[in-house]
Amino acid sequence: MADRESPRDRRGETPDERFDRNWTELLQELRVAQTGVQILFAFLLTLPFNQRFATVTPAQKATYIVTIVCTALSALCLIAPVSHHRILFRRGRKRELVAISSNLAGVGLWFLWLSIVGAVFLIFQVVVGMSWALAVGIALAAAFIGIWYILPTVRR
Repeated sequence: MADRESPRDRRGETPDERFDRNWTELLQELRVAQTGVQILFAFLLTLPFNQRFATVTPAQKATYIVTIVCTALSALCLIAPVSHHRILFRRGRKRELVAISSNLAGVGLWFLWLSIVGAVFLIFQVVVGMSWALAVGIALAAAFIGIWYILPTVRR
């Protein structure tokens, strides 16, 4: 009779146990990504206060603005599940919490790789010029897409 009241899946988990496990796994992923985005965000926030920033070109400033906006959006999406958890905690909404948090993590990771590519592109623009910046930026973007999206999709 207990099996009817709480059906178990092939792992022997009830739906609630599965959502608890999914939430725990998602939190572990978010911890890694949040650390990266916070370090990058802190670095980018300091740049305009550096004396050399006054000498960057309009194109470099545009790269900086786009990169910092992508970083802010990444931080927003990767940290949002914490706020959602606080609001939905103990309301029996774990399924919703896992679903929306997983979507936010996906969007946050998208903005994170754009931020990393943007930061590297900006550094190459300033240090060695636009040709190198384009080459490295395109190569890095391709590497992120390949390793973060294509490889796991193919293996799925």
